[in-house]
Amino acid sequence: MQVITSKENETVKIIKKLKDKKYRDETGLYIIEGIKMLEEAIEEKARIRKIIICEECLKAGDLEQKVLYEIAKYNCIYVNSKVFNSLTDVVAPQGIMAVIEKPNKDIKIKYDQDIILALDGIQDPGNLGTILRTADSVNLKQIIVTKNTADSYNSKVVRSTMGAILRIKIIETDDLAKTLKEAKKNKFKIVATSLDTNNSIYDIDYNKKVIVIGNEANGVSKEIQELADNKVKIPMLGKTESLNASVATGIILYEYVRQKIRK
Repeated sequence: MQVITSKENETVKIIKKLKDKKYRDETGLYIIEGIKMLEEAIEEKARIRKIIICEECLKAGDLEQKVLYEIAKYNCIYVNSKVFNSLTDVVAPQGIMAVIEKPNKDIKIKYDQDIILALDGIQDPGNLGTILRTADSVNLKQIIVTKNTADSYNSKVVRSTMGAILRIKIIETDDLAKTLKEAKKNKFKIVATSLDTNNSIYDIDYNKKVIVIGNEANGVSKEIQELADNKVKIPMLGKTESLNASVATGIILYEYVRQKIRK
């Protein structure tokens, strides 16, 4: 077993560059980290390019034999702890990460689901990761994101999805208004979250709807508000006027779940 001990190793330098969005976009690659994430990647048949293993973690027996058996089927490289720590963003890493191919950029929206989620400029990676995880929990298979939404393959987003990133298709749009008009042609109605309405999220039927969640500071953009068939808000009994974007998304998606179970 050859162990890489230099941070200047060419393979190590390439993996490290994947911390930058520009390089992730250029290569179509991103990084996942941790035993559970890797197990999920294998289970979901993700396109795993390379697995990086910390030699010391291997010797310490931190990696179970069944995990080692599975990863042996892939292209693995071994590094020492110094090199591994230069690659990870995790405070207490588990000593294993993988380079994964992103899904095809040209994937199209499928209109065979009850609802589609669209994110209009979500900025916080933690919010985005939580939204993806919540969407996965209600069995959504795709999410539309605008160009100015945080990068879905940012390491913080990937970690906070807890594996959902491997199951949900991220469809990036240069023109959300145009994309939503296309959804309307496919008999979907547009639902935008807004404070400027008396309509509640509990007033509509969540069937053939695109739910648009807006930017944390400014909400759904004016152009999209004007395009919406329905504007809705979450009723609140206290003095707080608005909720965190990921919390609001969760409340709306689980109203969809409630309606689906009732039916």
